[in-house]
Amino acid sequence: EVLLVESGGGLVQAGGSLRLSCAASGFAFDEYAVGWFRQAPGKEREGVSCLVISDGRTLYADSVKGRFTISSDNAKNTVYLQMNSLKPEDTAVYYCALTPFSIQTMDPADFGSWGQGTQVTVSS
Repeated sequence: EVLLVESGGGLVQAGGSLRLSCAASGFAFDEYAVGWFRQAPGKEREGVSCLVISDGRTLYADSVKGRFTISSDNAKNTVYLQMNSLKPEDTAVYYCALTPFSIQTMDPADFGSWGQGTQVTVSS
């Protein structure tokens, strides 16, 4: 059974940093791609970043380029999202998700397994 568990969310002031973690189990970690998504109240879920585990290819939404960094620790089956220079508009529930396609994608339809989400709140 695929299991994705996010952690690391919290309340931070604008300009601050957080690191989200996505601990994965139940599948061959290095054969997939993992994405981070977020959903703010009243808004659709949007892709933030994607990492192809096998070769390290990454993809970022324009809104987070230069501020967020996705990475993985394959020994720990964990994907991270380092978020710097946070803005109030980054406030959302953040989810990690798994796609069996080793491609850079942020289309939620490509992802079949999702974590439960972690809340990130950025105060102004």
